[in-house]
Amino acid sequence: MATQSETTTDKGVGLALALGALATIGALVMVTGAPEIDAAFGFAGAVLFSSLAVVGIHLYWD
Repeated sequence: MATQSETTTDKGVGLALALGALATIGALVMVTGAPEIDAAFGFAGAVLFSSLAVVGIHLYWD
């Protein structure tokens, strides 16, 4: 008798955690470089990587 097996992966969670870590680093750069242009790059990195984390979760959603 044949049975069906469902294979699921946690790629979305891993990708979200990795990109979330990069977003956190971007936020720390934003805080530490407050009055300089580095803060703008930190903010851009934080927004970009957090957006990609959400996209990664939706991309690998079962």
